[in-house]
Amino acid sequence: MFYWVVKAILTPILRTLFRPWIDHPEHIPSDGAAILASNHLSFSDSIFLPLVIPRRVTFLAKADYFTGKGIKGRLNKAFFAGVGQVPIDRSGGAASDAALRTAKRILADGNLLGLYPEGTRSPDGRLYRGKTGVARMALEAGVPVIPVAMIITDVVQPTGKVIPRLGRVGIKVGRPLDFSRYQGMEGDRFVLRSITDEIMYELMLLSGQEYVDQYATKAKADIEDARLAAGEALVSDAPSQRRAS
Repeated sequence: MFYWVVKAILTPILRTLFRPWIDHPEHIPSDGAAILASNHLSFSDSIFLPLVIPRRVTFLAKADYFTGKGIKGRLNKAFFAGVGQVPIDRSGGAASDAALRTAKRILADGNLLGLYPEGTRSPDGRLYRGKTGVARMALEAGVPVIPVAMIITDVVQPTGKVIPRLGRVGIKVGRPLDFSRYQGMEGDRFVLRSITDEIMYELMLLSGQEYVDQYATKAKADIEDARLAAGEALVSDAPSQRRAS
């Protein structure tokens, strides 16, 4: 019930401020289970996507959102639960199996499951290689995958910004992708990679993003390493600059 209360409060406010538009909403079924596989540009993706869809969307969210301490932690937990997010451990191994079971339970109840195949937000606005969990979930649950492209959410709310700036957010919905021809092959890693790459290709076409055949987590690590190296270089150059002056 809290989901619908939050949505009822936020919808008129966000529609007035950001005037979100949606392209081809008819591709989202009015009932029955499906996976909404979206690119991930901003924290606000998980807010705007449910806003424009009449049905409830449940997202798998990192457990960190639900484990904060104090009043802020409790408020965060209440908010994320209220907007339909379910905590999962994304550390891999047994945690991945637990996430799969959670996803299958949501889909078995006939719900819409929201996923970000990239696994994390894009560090630079480009589209990164998808993780195969989305393919495994689709095959084991026997549901279609609907590609969804979020447009300019990273401009409205860049990473690290709590308060979004005004801008018109867009959502493009692709045709449902049917992978039933691969049923029973969820243990084949080559099949899972092929399915995931097909999903990411559709997201690239919808979003217009440049595609990078690298995981976003690796790209983030490389960017952070380069930033640290640049900072160390500035520090090491400082003494020589003072001597020269």
